[in-house]
Amino acid sequence: MPEPGSQAWERQRTSFGEAAALYERARPGYPPEAVDWLLPAGARRVVDLAAGTGKLTRLLVARGLEVVAVEPSAGMRAEFARVLPGVPVLDGTAEALPLDDACADAVLVAQGWHWVDPERASREVARVLVPGGRLGLVWNERDPSEAWVGELERIIAEPGIGHGRDDMPAPEVTDPFEALENTRFPWSSTLTPADVVELVASRSWAITMPPPRREAMLADIRQLLARHSDTAGRDVVDLPYIARCYRTRSPAG
Repeated sequence: MPEPGSQAWERQRTSFGEAAALYERARPGYPPEAVDWLLPAGARRVVDLAAGTGKLTRLLVARGLEVVAVEPSAGMRAEFARVLPGVPVLDGTAEALPLDDACADAVLVAQGWHWVDPERASREVARVLVPGGRLGLVWNERDPSEAWVGELERIIAEPGIGHGRDDMPAPEVTDPFEALENTRFPWSSTLTPADVVELVASRSWAITMPPPRREAMLADIRQLLARHSDTAGRDVVDLPYIARCYRTRSPAG
């Protein structure tokens, strides 16, 4: 990932709106076990921060929770409203939430905390949480232990192409939150070969690549899927993931 605050970082951070429909089609959801672990017992009011097109939101709504989504990208909010028309989605960022003090039992962030200013975001999230409320973070990380996924990672990690696996250092969450707990949940997503190509194309670094370079990379991925013994001739493939989860509490007051 580019250096936080750099021009390249800002370009990638704000790129998703221009590919919101692709993001909705291509990106996976999250395993129920991860959502269960992130949510505090008895949670009723939950904020899905950096909600994107609502991949996590729909799992929260299915649990009967009162959910408000916050998303800075107008393109993403429009796609969210299309797929989840009954759920409020507000324009806002982690550093400036359009929410009242102590209005939420939990704030969850899926695939998004690495795009925030951790000190400002930590203070702002703590403001909207009830005393002792939960901040939960989750990332889906591709698991390269299967041979074809390992080859996929090598293609997109070539110099000047992409960033390879989506793994990153442990996230930074600052005062007033407690130390982070963490765990991981293995799971898999069933995709067509075309879906795999779209999944890679939906990454921020792929969206912002020069078109000729992006098309060459996607062509290499199509060739991999067509020739590898684990994927050739198959209508669908299972893409293994690790859901990397973190949680912490705000002060009890």
